[in-house]
Amino acid sequence: METRVEVFTISQEPKRYLTYVLNDTEGDSQIKVVPERGAIISRWKVNNQDILYLDEERFANPELSIRGGIPILFPICGNLPNNTYKSGDREYQLKQHGVARDLPWEVTETNTDHLASITLTLDSNQDTLAVYPFAFKLTFTYQLQGNSLKILQNYTNLSNARMPFSAGLHPYFLVKDKSQLSFDIPSYSYFDHISGDVKSFSGEFDFERDEIDSAFTSIDKHHTTIVDGQRNSKMTIHYSDFYSTLVFWTIKGKDYVCLEPWSAPRNAMNTKEQLNYIEPGSSYDSVVEMIWEKD
Repeated sequence: METRVEVFTISQEPKRYLTYVLNDTEGDSQIKVVPERGAIISRWKVNNQDILYLDEERFANPELSIRGGIPILFPICGNLPNNTYKSGDREYQLKQHGVARDLPWEVTETNTDHLASITLTLDSNQDTLAVYPFAFKLTFTYQLQGNSLKILQNYTNLSNARMPFSAGLHPYFLVKDKSQLSFDIPSYSYFDHISGDVKSFSGEFDFERDEIDSAFTSIDKHHTTIVDGQRNSKMTIHYSDFYSTLVFWTIKGKDYVCLEPWSAPRNAMNTKEQLNYIEPGSSYDSVVEMIWEKD
């Protein structure tokens, strides 16, 4: 009798935070997902190489936001002036990047048929309604297959009012030598959050700066790439037309760069620029796919 080899597997690691481990044994790839900490993808490996950066000390401390992995941004991307926005006749306080990355999510489905996938959901509650007065349900499905990581997203408005929001992903890509990076970002200019100026873009960043925080708000394609000469690799990010903005962020001396698809720029909840809306009882779907290739 022939023994069937399991190509796609899902297991659990009973660490401090329960972690789901998705494997593609044939494609030699793996992701780790931590529902309790914002449904974050904390690890991604292809051919035994780490693709993502993770600050282990911050990750271990539930009082701190995570720097690393792929945090989820909702219902805002970036921060607001004085963390404040207005909805109706009231002012509300929302901290940077919103609530989704700080809350525990529920695992609702797993699948190992033709790929490894896990579906997680987040429902609004009394705490979220105090800072964002809309009932919602988020459903994210992570699909791992070979060197591809696909993130399917569903945003549902369960309130009786039109729901304003923006959403995004904040991947931290592991980089040892930033001087050997090259970029294909589909825009000729960006807004520099540090200086407050609009600057032209020719494909390069000054990594001698202490911090780079650049928002590309006039993107004309739905894919972007980072080529890492030191690792002889390329990361390609494909994103649906839901995303209007790409943000590039890094700090000098840290082994990561972030290239983040956002549906709207910073402070959209106040400016309404590219702000998204969902009618009561309706949903919106979007997708991001990341593909890591060795040259």
